[in-house]
Amino acid sequence: MNRLVADPVRFGRVAVLMGGDSAEREISLRSGSAVLEALQSAGVDAHGLDPAAPGFLRELGDGGYDRVFIALHGRGGEDGVMQGLLDVLGLPYTGSGVMSSSVAMDKVVSKQIMLYHQIPTPGFIAYRAGEDRAALLERCRHFPLIVKPAREGSTIGITVADDRCRLEEGLDLALELDDLVLIEDFIKGDEVTVSVLNGEALPIIKIVPKSGFYDYRSKYTPGQTEYILPAPLDAELYTRLQETSVAACRALSCRGAARVDFMIREQEFFCLEVNTIPGMTETSLLPKAAAEAGLSFNELVMQILDDAGLNK
Repeated sequence: MNRLVADPVRFGRVAVLMGGDSAEREISLRSGSAVLEALQSAGVDAHGLDPAAPGFLRELGDGGYDRVFIALHGRGGEDGVMQGLLDVLGLPYTGSGVMSSSVAMDKVVSKQIMLYHQIPTPGFIAYRAGEDRAALLERCRHFPLIVKPAREGSTIGITVADDRCRLEEGLDLALELDDLVLIEDFIKGDEVTVSVLNGEALPIIKIVPKSGFYDYRSKYTPGQTEYILPAPLDAELYTRLQETSVAACRALSCRGAARVDFMIREQEFFCLEVNTIPGMTETSLLPKAAAEAGLSFNELVMQILDDAGLNK
């Protein structure tokens, strides 16, 4: 793992985008605050900007910024919208580009691409608001199923449906957040995640939530989840998971830092999704994996910033 930290002065004036108006605003503020503190402590001329604040566009365009660190999660920040704006403004930014961000945010499209590249993923059905609901329910004969909005993160709006009644409740909840819903086979097994930094897979983390399900509370409340790293897997499976993570990021044209989530059932694994802007909070997984690989949080942040670019 490359530990080189570039001269902070050459980054110029850096905007750290955090907050926004998505359902993941609070997590974004925590990620952005941690990133901002790390950059400033490393000597970078970094400033926090909130896209939801009045005058944001004027400040971003006229503030003399040379680079942008995107610490936004969810819609408007992780889905290609902000990336497109920064491309137009000519401001180099961290992470994946417009196309990759948009595709990875859409769980239906990203799973279709995974299947094309022969990356295993749970079976699924896509349902759009206004389509024949009775026909959908008729197709969903086996349970349990996972129901979630196709373009949200942090398990927001997710339901584990054990029967048809819960499936309908899950559909209603997901449709409050998105007009496209993903209904996915529930894979009973172990959950692991593989962070990828600049095309290199980091140590694998096994996730063991106390509640039995890795939901929003389990993710962001300290002490609610046990993280085991490196994950206790046999060498062959460990290698295949890392290779598949890199392949998934390549298939979606990801850049910089990403995180790939899996479920494991015996020696079989299934890719759930690829996150193009992983969390950077005190409970987030990318910093944990980087630390296991020998990178401090400050070094991780500097490496991500160093990869900032345009038209990716």
